[in-house]
Amino acid sequence: MVDSALYTRTDRDILRGLVEKVATAAADPVNEERARLWGKLNDLDSERPMVWITEIPWHEFAAEPELQIECTQPWARGREWQYRHMLYQWKHFPVDTITSPYLSCPISHRSTGYGLYQESDVVITDPTSDVVSREYHPQIVEPEDIEKIQMPRVTRDDEETDRNYRAMSDLFSDIMPIRLTGIKHIWYTPWDYLVTVWGVEQALMDLIVRPEMVHAAVDRVVKACMIELDQFVELGLLDNGNDNTRMGSGGYGYNSILPPADFNPKHVRTCDIWGCSNAQIFSAVSPEMLWEFAIEHDLPYLTRWGMNYYGCCEPLDQKIEVLRRIPNLRKISMSPFADMKRGSEQVGADYVLSHKPTPAQLAVDSWCLEEARAKLYEALDVSRGSHVEVILKDISTVRREPRRLWEWGEMAMEVVQEFAR
Repeated sequence: MVDSALYTRTDRDILRGLVEKVATAAADPVNEERARLWGKLNDLDSERPMVWITEIPWHEFAAEPELQIECTQPWARGREWQYRHMLYQWKHFPVDTITSPYLSCPISHRSTGYGLYQESDVVITDPTSDVVSREYHPQIVEPEDIEKIQMPRVTRDDEETDRNYRAMSDLFSDIMPIRLTGIKHIWYTPWDYLVTVWGVEQALMDLIVRPEMVHAAVDRVVKACMIELDQFVELGLLDNGNDNTRMGSGGYGYNSILPPADFNPKHVRTCDIWGCSNAQIFSAVSPEMLWEFAIEHDLPYLTRWGMNYYGCCEPLDQKIEVLRRIPNLRKISMSPFADMKRGSEQVGADYVLSHKPTPAQLAVDSWCLEEARAKLYEALDVSRGSHVEVILKDISTVRREPRRLWEWGEMAMEVVQEFAR
């Protein structure tokens, strides 16, 4: 029966055609092999470096025939966008991507948030892109402003969830299973939030000028995150993310360690899945300050998770000893600003290194595949003996040449085979 509020008969035909292609991709045996390899990596028993591409500038792919949206209803268009882009990546730059054997219907929920929301001046260079420059307007100026950070309240919307599930079942259940899915991963980054309401320069200056105020503000945000997390658990919103769910700023979460033996899929706990954190704004601060103003505050939160990922764009190659204090740490980000050789020397085989090739190589006037190959080979060569994933992300532009990503993906898979154990 057609739900005209969500999709028309024509929309139905379009979506079913796409999902038939998704089902074909999901049935490919390569998914099982890639899942096995991701699991070996995360178990610290890797067979080769794993590769994934994410944070893609899809607005620059708008002219690609395979990505043209044809559905008319907003609900249907959203799913069409998702399936078309999934299939496009699977076809043109799959690297170690995995397609799930089911369609996900997220459990709907809402949070009231933390009370303060960013206010900023925005500079736009490409109106079709969501990559912009911002200058934040400080809202935390004096110590009393910290109280503006509110404790969130989470609600679960089973009515909306049921509506979506029934629609997806009507459309696709004879093609692929439909699975209700909760929250598989939480982007926990107190400092990513704080700088948007404090201001970047002032927040960093206050590490020295008003450290007590900084500690109080971080504590307040962490408390808000903990209260929100408690509600996720109580409402049964967490889900098993030890699969092709992205962990932190890295790759997939497959492993043989989680969940533990007493796992109950009907009530997922934090200790069953991955957590993460970072302090990207602390790129230039000392290891001691990273510990004092970020990680030490994070410990009550990070202790709750079965395994943890740490880092994003900040260089961490000289802060490994501080990171070792993080409980259940399993992956460390090695951003384009990090020294991969130094990071590998510090880590050895104790953790997974999440190598992030610079996306700037794709933004140049004249794309040079061989230069990209040489850089990737060098990064993997200096990190022999470590467990490595290669995550190409933060791609703001490919200069409207999608084939650059196709070529990079093919090249990366050739290179990592040379480093198979």
